[in-house]
Amino acid sequence: MNLTEQQKKFLRGRGHQLKPVIMIGESGLSDSVLAEYESTLDHHELIKVSVRVGDRDARDETIRKLCDDSSAQLIQRVGNVALLFRPNLKKKSEKRIRLPAR
Repeated sequence: MNLTEQQKKFLRGRGHQLKPVIMIGESGLSDSVLAEYESTLDHHELIKVSVRVGDRDARDETIRKLCDDSSAQLIQRVGNVALLFRPNLKKKSEKRIRLPAR
């Protein structure tokens, strides 16, 4: 899924008031954390994830793994908080996030 800069800007605006709903600590990505992440992403489509793992490279790798495993897209990363988006096509259209036209 390729998003335009306008669509990313729209999602950053929507995500500004969100609080991190998934927190990944020093123990990293466990099966239970990944299951909760998938469930939360399905329900909300746009979520913030707090990654407090080691140094910058370890955080980048963890965020990259989350995106790759779930086909989510990184919208923004500020410090240890990442804003991730994945549309849920199974949800009713009125409950999905509607992106601006390309």
